Amino acid sequence: MSSVSLAAAPPAPGFVATFAAVYAGQVARARVVRASLFFVATLQSLGLVVLLRGVVDDDRVAEKQQVVAGSVVLVIAFVALNLLAQRFGQLRAGHGLDYYAALPVRPAAVVLGIAASYASFTVPGTVIVAVVGALLYGLPLAHLWVLVPVVVLGGAALSGLGAAIGLSARRPELATVCGQLGMSVVLFLGLVRAERMPAVLRGVRAVLPSTYAADALAQALRTDPAYREVWLDLLICGVSGVAALVLATVAYRRAVGAGRR
Repeated sequence: MSSVSLAAAPPAPGFVATFAAVYAGQVARARVVRASLFFVATLQSLGLVVLLRGVVDDDRVAEKQQVVAGSVVLVIAFVALNLLAQRFGQLRAGHGLDYYAALPVRPAAVVLGIAASYASFTVPGTVIVAVVGALLYGLPLAHLWVLVPVVVLGGAALSGLGAAIGLSARRPELATVCGQLGMSVVLFLGLVRAERMPAVLRGVRAVLPSTYAADALAQALRTDPAYREVWLDLLICGVSGVAALVLATVAYRRAVGAGRR
């Protein structure tokens, strides 16, 4: 009796390897296809900073800090909510998710890789807007290192939400509209301090993770920041980021499952 030897199947790639491969591929694609939109994201926030400079009085320092911080976070929101929701919506509608579903890779690594690739393009824009805004409004730059965790944690939270929107929408057009609406909410609630809002909007602001990123950066633009408040805001933003990425992973599994039926 002859025996047939079967070659052992190669081991599935680990989480880090999958994340790195997806990240590299999406970065290469986004650099070519959406470079102009990343430029628009920066220009849009710079325009807000310059426009509102003529509205905010010189003695309203807290408003100046919030305007600059909110404009910086808007760069992240434009990419993470608007563009990423469109990207995942297109992948779902065009059955692009089937490629990843056919591979022995973890869904979380795929979602995180695509989300991180888009979020990484916000780094130059956020730095430019933060520095230009601080100089234009006469704010100190000494504590601007807080921008690093703000971009990482705020980007994770908003990217997770953008991915969840794109993966949950039944049509790519709906994902685009929802992503743009989310970006508008970030715009209006991030530029204004909570103390100057009606009670209803304060409640909405309290559940939006981007506002904690904006508040942390606004605090860092003070001469003497209260770092206890900064770290608390960043902690809430980080927890929101983990929850958003988990939500996006669940939406990815559902989208893949729906595509197979």
